[in-house]
Amino acid sequence: MTVYESDLPGVGKKHEVELGDGARLVIVTHNSGKREVFRRADADSDSEKLFELSDQLARQVGTLLEGAYFQPVQTDRIETLLGEDTLLEWVEVGPDSPVAGKTLAESDLRQATGASVIAIERENEDVIVSPGGDAVVEAGDTLVVIGQTDACRDVLSTVRGD
Repeated sequence: MTVYESDLPGVGKKHEVELGDGARLVIVTHNSGKREVFRRADADSDSEKLFELSDQLARQVGTLLEGAYFQPVQTDRIETLLGEDTLLEWVEVGPDSPVAGKTLAESDLRQATGASVIAIERENEDVIVSPGGDAVVEAGDTLVVIGQTDACRDVLSTVRGD
């Protein structure tokens, strides 16, 4: 397998991986951490964008592909176990979520569940770290939550509207 690496000034780095059939997988890593993945039928053809990942999601997927550990990942949730009963969990806010359009204080997630929202990742790659009660939760946001396992499950249920 041959891998080509090149700098993209002002953008980041590009890696091209030769696939067995002559095609190439192109991965652009932006300075922000965002990854874009493209496929080229051959070295001279145009690239077709397959998907893009946030830095955090790319790292999770990379760890899974590397085989470092096995952790089932659902499309609406990524979680990391810290200690015996403490989770760090990423919860996506859907368009019909009862917390969409509300501030964290209005959503009452911490008081109702005991878990804390420690960051909000926006679709445009902005991350609000240590959001205050006045931070507005938007559809499409990903809430980074920490708490006991049951508390994190309660946040997931609340955000889904279960």
